[in-house]
Amino acid sequence: MHAPTAPTDASAETAAPLPSTTVIVDHPLIQHKLTLMRRSRTPANEFRLLLREISMLLAYEVTRDMPLELIEIETPLEKMMAPVVAGKKLCLVSVLRAGGGILEGMLEILPAARVGHVGLYRDPVSLAAVEYYLKLPRDISERTAIVLDPMLATGNSAAAAVSEVKAAGCQSIKFVCLIAAPEGLKTLHEAHPDVTVYTAAVDSHLNDHGYIVPGIGDAGDRIFGTK
Repeated sequence: MHAPTAPTDASAETAAPLPSTTVIVDHPLIQHKLTLMRRSRTPANEFRLLLREISMLLAYEVTRDMPLELIEIETPLEKMMAPVVAGKKLCLVSVLRAGGGILEGMLEILPAARVGHVGLYRDPVSLAAVEYYLKLPRDISERTAIVLDPMLATGNSAAAAVSEVKAAGCQSIKFVCLIAAPEGLKTLHEAHPDVTVYTAAVDSHLNDHGYIVPGIGDAGDRIFGTK
């Protein structure tokens, strides 16, 4: 895991620095699995499995700063003071529909987390986010929310999802994605400078249709085998 840097491609010389709230999780296993996901010939079942595995690894990083407290336990040999997570409540907020691909892996590591959903689609002309569904835990104001979406492209959907979580009273929010574009990172940071973004990669740019290049294509279509 390292601090933000410019995208590592031919455009890097002219690329603007990434927001300081960007955390690139560059673990070798994550990068290897991401390469397999990027291949156009990777079938949907393998794509879903790889996304689940990467999500589990990302869960370790996004929870790295969870506070610990000591409690007394008894091992087979003696009593000791041992660390446990200090009661910090979590909520995983999946941005429909593709966010469910990350949610599955996250829940493997964080089974006690509550789950919320924000339904958004991107207008094909304006690329603006349009909300069609919202369901969040009633006590989300008492939790740290981790908003999940595989792709941070324009950043409009991410910013809208975070706005909804904030409107529900949550003050502690993180964002997790598989791949981000510099444009999306900039949009999200300008709208919510207090939200840290955890991503496995920052790609070059967006194309004319708002897709991340080189990217992985449409994450939802690849997860569910649709076009």
